[in-house]
Amino acid sequence: MFDNLSERLSGTIRNLRGQGRLTEDNIRDALREVRMALLEADVALPVVKEFIDRVRTRALDREVIRSLTPGQVLVKVVNEELVHVMGDANDALRLNVQPPAVILMAGLQGSGKTTSSAKLARMLMERDRKSVLLVSCDIYRPAAIDQLQTLATEVDAVFFPSRTDQDPVDIARAAVSHARKQHLDVVIVDTAGRLHIDEAMMTEIRRVHAAVDPVETLFVVDSMTGQDAANTARTFNEALPLTGVILTKADGDARGGAALSIRAITGKPIKFIGVGEKTAALEPFHPDRIASRILGMGDVLSLVEEAEQKVDKQAVARLTSKLSKGKGFDLNDFRDQLEQMLNMGGLAGLMDKLPGMGQMPKNAMVDDNQVHRMKAIINSMTLRERSFPGIINGSRRRRIAAGSGTQVQDVNRLLKQHMQMQKMMKKMSKGGMGKLLRGMKGKGPMGLPF
Repeated sequence: MFDNLSERLSGTIRNLRGQGRLTEDNIRDALREVRMALLEADVALPVVKEFIDRVRTRALDREVIRSLTPGQVLVKVVNEELVHVMGDANDALRLNVQPPAVILMAGLQGSGKTTSSAKLARMLMERDRKSVLLVSCDIYRPAAIDQLQTLATEVDAVFFPSRTDQDPVDIARAAVSHARKQHLDVVIVDTAGRLHIDEAMMTEIRRVHAAVDPVETLFVVDSMTGQDAANTARTFNEALPLTGVILTKADGDARGGAALSIRAITGKPIKFIGVGEKTAALEPFHPDRIASRILGMGDVLSLVEEAEQKVDKQAVARLTSKLSKGKGFDLNDFRDQLEQMLNMGGLAGLMDKLPGMGQMPKNAMVDDNQVHRMKAIINSMTLRERSFPGIINGSRRRRIAAGSGTQVQDVNRLLKQHMQMQKMMKKMSKGGMGKLLRGMKGKGPMGLPF
């Protein structure tokens, strides 16, 4: 996420930090680089111009120029202005109303609206302990109703059935009435999308909006369309009172133009950001944390929150107890750690949030395919081999490689990585966190070398 922008800005920031003193010349040069980076990220030109003007005004202030660490102060200015452009703070859903609180989902076809409805339902149930009903008012695509029903089952939300021969307004009203009778907290209404904004679409969604009076009207938009996403959201907002935006497919967007343009162009906050296909891949949009990621400073807060919600605490407790009793870290434990990592969004999501990882060479990164390959290798072993890796000789390695569809070299590499991880865990079991951190120098999560 934001790879290209982060790479360009991080380089400029490093140069600024190296400056003993700032002058109008080096500030001008740095801001020229920042401007080019933002334009290449497909940030809307008016947004770029205002951003650069604000940073220049603050950078030329005597407080920055005369600072003992002017480069670092200017980095702080850039960070604060990035946060300001994206909305200053997370704008949470307003659900403190008489139940059921209705959330209306709007957007163009293919933006990820139906999937985002299910993701939002899952988040509200898991984080806020809300009971959620999902309903589809898309009578033009039978597959959309079926898709939402499948996703509702997956996230364990209540699904209200609808048919293509019904009126969308009648469907929405009936769903809200059912939720009220069943004392459900939230109703998420998935509406029909179009290939472009047209009058027929707007008339229909206005009727649905008037019928259910939603507390939140969220516009779902594909981040990979760049500044076009912001312009589409603005046009839609002129016809319907939006309360916020869900930015989807951010994991595939290396530019970030939509995230930096939407708030400034529409005046509406980005409330959530989709970072993957799975129903757990939805995050609240925190401008300060996103700005920190863009500048290569990581996002430890989100990482901690994610760990709290997604890490299997019982599995961690079992492993801690096992290590404290002097028992070894075997390949079953290693596989469990790999699964925990994948549950937290995989290596890409993890690296995105770790400070300094953005500066690592691209060819040094380990991707999720390698993690899945490592799991496959372990799964091809017998229970005894997983518990006692020392017995894995040459013939066993050839059998394991054949069973997992990998090469013997891959099996050798995994066994070596397991040994490294085993040594780390031994240090940790003795309470040597300092030794553990020193041992991890030059290695990534789970001891994977970079």
